[in-house]
Amino acid sequence: MYKIFFIIPIFFIALSCSKTNNVKVEKTDSIHQPKDTLIIDCNYTFEQATAGSNAPQHIIQQLCLLDVVYYSTDNKLHKGQILTNKKIAEDIRYLFDFMLQQKFPVAKAIPIVNYHWNDVLSMQDNNTYSFCYRNISFSAHAIGMAIDINPFFNPMRWKEGHKYGKRKNQPVGAVYNPTVAGTFTPEHPVVIEFQKRRFHWGRTMTEKFDDHHFEKAGLYKKKAVEIDSFTVVQDTIQ
Repeated sequence: MYKIFFIIPIFFIALSCSKTNNVKVEKTDSIHQPKDTLIIDCNYTFEQATAGSNAPQHIIQQLCLLDVVYYSTDNKLHKGQILTNKKIAEDIRYLFDFMLQQKFPVAKAIPIVNYHWNDVLSMQDNNTYSFCYRNISFSAHAIGMAIDINPFFNPMRWKEGHKYGKRKNQPVGAVYNPTVAGTFTPEHPVVIEFQKRRFHWGRTMTEKFDDHHFEKAGLYKKKAVEIDSFTVVQDTIQ
């Protein structure tokens, strides 16, 4: 986790994200760099980041809120947050550190509560996120075991010839252009680093190219079990 020390007190405003608060950063956990302006994209508490998700308590208890630092599309350092599953928290910390060293641009990283738990709005805003509660039978995001990165640069595209092949890209208006910084290709160092840590890349899905999507749960055997009247995914390592 990136540790940033403030010399002035911070007062939280309920459910607030700000792009106007600037602090000085002297280092991250893994790289030292000259003093630079760190733009705060978001500063939620855990309670704020999970408010209104409708997720059962046993799923909320699996989550943690990470502060992450990244170069954004303005070529400046930003601090955002990722709400994710504790099982992949160390992976997410490491991979954000790797993207920072690579100067890979992450447009923004704000918990999806900022978009009223609407992933369509989040994707349209090119937002990077992990947890978003939904039907857990088809989405690893429902337990925070997946992360979507720069979805507007890396849109979901139905594969030609598939029954859904005539559907438009998601998010609406997004066009895949591998020459744009922040866009993934099979040989991209960030993609390779995710795969080294046993994340499944959405480009390899059967029905679609889901280039912004990486999930750890995809590399596990999944067994549906009943807990407190909810069907959840029980993972066992292959």
